[in-house]
Amino acid sequence: MKSVWLKVIAVEIAFAKRALRQLCESERTARRSLGHAIAERLKRRLADLRAAKCVTDLVAGRPKEIQSTQPGRMVIDLGEGFQLIFCANHDQAPLTNGLRVDWSKVNRVKILSIASDHVR
Repeated sequence: MKSVWLKVIAVEIAFAKRALRQLCESERTARRSLGHAIAERLKRRLADLRAAKCVTDLVAGRPKEIQSTQPGRMVIDLGEGFQLIFCANHDQAPLTNGLRVDWSKVNRVKILSIASDHVR
């Protein structure tokens, strides 16, 4: 009997800073810093990211590209004014013909911050 191995391609997550990794990976730290409700949503959105094949698979949290002076960044709403901000984490981000990030081909992201939507 032949063994068939399926390679599961999921979004790979990196973090801009060690403290941000700690916030995302420690439920206790997240609850202390963000409160119970936001910490729970953060946990769910990170699980959604890890389960997705690419960024465009995401639905929860109303993901959208930030139109600002820093192109190539996405934001996911965590509620109560908090947002998860990330960018593509490829050596060379896949681009569309219009030279924008092709999020349908992004499967590696870097979490840049978790902040109030009033601060970027």
